[in-house]
Amino acid sequence: MPRLNQHGQPIGDVVAFTTAQPVRPVTLEGRLVRLRPLVPDDAAELAAVLGVHDELWTYQSTEAPRTAEDARAVIEVDAAADDTQPFAVVDPAGGALLGRVHLMRAQPAVGSVEVGAIVWSPALQRTAAATEAQLLLADHVFDTLGYRRYEWKCDSLNAPSRRAALRLGFTEEGTWRQALVTKGRTRDTTWFGMTDADWPGVRDALRVWLDPSNHDGRGRQRRSLAAIREDRR
Repeated sequence: MPRLNQHGQPIGDVVAFTTAQPVRPVTLEGRLVRLRPLVPDDAAELAAVLGVHDELWTYQSTEAPRTAEDARAVIEVDAAADDTQPFAVVDPAGGALLGRVHLMRAQPAVGSVEVGAIVWSPALQRTAAATEAQLLLADHVFDTLGYRRYEWKCDSLNAPSRRAALRLGFTEEGTWRQALVTKGRTRDTTWFGMTDADWPGVRDALRVWLDPSNHDGRGRQRRSLAAIREDRR
């Protein structure tokens, strides 16, 4: 039952939250992957690794950057936003670029931030490294920066993104119809969210899934993330 005020009206729980920290450049180290700030000097590699795959940009707000100049322009625009921190996802051994991802639309005063602009190279897709990248970001958001709410939004037609959000532990919260016009097309946007109350269970399941003992010699999972979460319930 919700709490009631002196007028008998339902009200939300009292929280001690004051503010979260702004998103800033930082390097996040994992076992399988490293996240570091995406900078203009990454432009040529971004174009060469990600810009050659048109299919990766269908649901992005920009077209695939074909040249280093195109990629530099995209990086500079994103880096200029006060509420956004772009990351390069790189191989921790050699530093090769594997993908990009942003923490964006950060609102420290209300404790809300979004993960988005995700473009994984074919080499990163459907790997444990891709899952670890998401764990590193969420851990940074909740346990270091102190956010209360972590958001994931996508074009409602982007089935892989919707599946990924649910697999990682986000909860689908609804669809905003005709939310945007992107690339001359109408877009319905589906919202997913994760709260600081959800996070400990999500974090623990991700860590269990990523443990080397959960993968065979060919890198195949022994137990799915969904099964691990169900068992922990």
